[in-house]
Amino acid sequence: MISCALVTAGYGRSPVLHGVTLGFGEGQLTGILGPNGAGKSTLLRVLARLLPPASGAVRLDGRDLYAGFREREAAHRVALVPQEESYPYPLTVRELVELGRTPHLGPFGYPGRHDAIAVDRAIAEMDLSRLAGRLVAELSGGERKRAQVARALAQEARILALDEPTVHMDVAHAIGLFGLLRRLAAAGRTVIVASHELWQLARYCDRLVLLKQGRLVLDGPPKRVLADAKCSAAFGVRMKLLRAGGMMTPVVLGVGRRVRGGKTA
Repeated sequence: MISCALVTAGYGRSPVLHGVTLGFGEGQLTGILGPNGAGKSTLLRVLARLLPPASGAVRLDGRDLYAGFREREAAHRVALVPQEESYPYPLTVRELVELGRTPHLGPFGYPGRHDAIAVDRAIAEMDLSRLAGRLVAELSGGERKRAQVARALAQEARILALDEPTVHMDVAHAIGLFGLLRRLAAAGRTVIVASHELWQLARYCDRLVLLKQGRLVLDGPPKRVLADAKCSAAFGVRMKLLRAGGMMTPVVLGVGRRVRGGKTA
């Protein structure tokens, strides 16, 4: 549904992504992993029409994402949960989630019944009902992240991109979120998650994409990607996959010693 071909992108004169070619289809939960500075957040910003590539192309349903869609059109189709964000004025949780409906509002900007239903559903899905009237600035880090995810859910976009969505979340809410993302993918959405939580990506994703220094290193099923020596080398660790209770979990055995060729000993 959405793809990038030979995309190079970055900030100013500093490219972060280098010739990345990837496609993301309907009904799939894809995890993006890689060490700090690998280009995960930059890739999501490119896919969300927030950072035009310096070269290459991004296509959505066969049309150029940047030249072929107006901003509101693109927002109907792609929702992003950024890693970090700030707010220029005080917002309650409900007001923040209501911002997700902005692309759907009519010319006079008045929300309708369906908008209210979408907001209520997103608030409930992220377990925020008792916090709906609280100011976002008063929330804990995990609660604030849940509110940001709820806003993206209220947007009802076919493509959902999330950057470190479970950061600061407690274990129960993190597991609940990935269960929801799995259900959304099963219902036909395209879901893309960038995360450092390898155990979450291993257990819930259909596919993993490994980036290193802005380049695509591995792309495939979680078991194959996480078991590849290139994955351990990218993170500079020694990693092994264990299976417990029918689920696969990557376990870091120790920090690897860098050797020639970027391999880890």
